[in-house]
Amino acid sequence: MTNIETCEVMLSTGRGKHQTGYLARPQGDARRTCVIVLHDMFGLNEPIREIADGYARRGFVALVPNLFWRSSNPNAIPYDDAQHPAAWARLKALKLGLAAVDIGMWVDLLRGKTYCNGKVGAVGFCGGGRLAFLAAARSGVDAAASLYGLGISEHLGELGNVKCPLQLHYGQRDQHIPKAEIDTVANGVQGHAGTEVLLYPEAGHSFANPVRPTYDPAATALAFERIDAMLKRL
Repeated sequence: MTNIETCEVMLSTGRGKHQTGYLARPQGDARRTCVIVLHDMFGLNEPIREIADGYARRGFVALVPNLFWRSSNPNAIPYDDAQHPAAWARLKALKLGLAAVDIGMWVDLLRGKTYCNGKVGAVGFCGGGRLAFLAAARSGVDAAASLYGLGISEHLGELGNVKCPLQLHYGQRDQHIPKAEIDTVANGVQGHAGTEVLLYPEAGHSFANPVRPTYDPAATALAFERIDAMLKRL
């Protein structure tokens, strides 16, 4: 197994403000493909750090930006049911345009690092899955994958801006994404070069999160295998 190193990172946005994130990468000086991991509505927590660590162990450089750095509460929100309204409210208040700009800044930062081979992908979960689509359309990534991304149908008008490989992964038993949304997205991207909709018949929402009750190890393994293969082709 590849030995990794981790650290907290900071990105200046001017006027004395800065964004923060979590970086995991294999030890050594090799130049590698980088992956921006976009968290769900609960924020930059231990499960998403572990996903980043997994990418690093598989040979990628992984960065998790704190997407909620502008929010009144930028910290991770617990998964307790009582905290779900606060998490949903924070996600709904997130300004997607600004978040896409932030992701683009992280892309530029990574491409300027000696450990980056110049290729940067984005992988997002739930609300972060929506931002993975926007990263493909607006933020200049070289590939993107969305897992159970919310509201992607609202952005299909931007599909023409997507010039990189794009994977959209959905569980067909998702409690938060109706079949009509999945069908709209699938029909909307049909024929667009490099874009795939990948379905998991028995999987629900958050199927790739080991601490959630809907975790599906088989669907997760297959999804990550498909994403890794895409990233390795860059």
